[in-house]
Amino acid sequence: MIKDLPDNTVQDIAIAVALEGENVEGKTWYVYLINLKNEAIENVLITAKGYGEKNGEQVKTSTLRHMIPNVQPNSFALIEPIDEETFGLSNEYWLSYYIGKNIFDKKFIFLPESIVDMNLIKLPVINKPGVMIK
Repeated sequence: MIKDLPDNTVQDIAIAVALEGENVEGKTWYVYLINLKNEAIENVLITAKGYGEKNGEQVKTSTLRHMIPNVQPNSFALIEPIDEETFGLSNEYWLSYYIGKNIFDKKFIFLPESIVDMNLIKLPVINKPGVMIK
């Protein structure tokens, strides 16, 4: 039964938190979906939430759902802005998408304090500094 299910492994797809800008009030960050495939992905559904411990108390953010009809090959799509206050939490993005009639899904989790300056890289396709999970 389970052995009969296709092995729809997610490859060449990334979720990235990109630094958009800085001013005296702080830094502006956005979360992106990056499609590094040579084919489009369709009917993309992303569920985003944060959870963890802050000041000795359990904290949960609202669960947000995002729908993106189509992400072209070697391109990206904006998911949402993200507040620096949540960087001390686990930030989870559950991604589902279709290629043809096949569905793929994967959970991406940015662990607490993983979105920091020392982890910044130049993000592919977006060409901005950020942290990426592939």
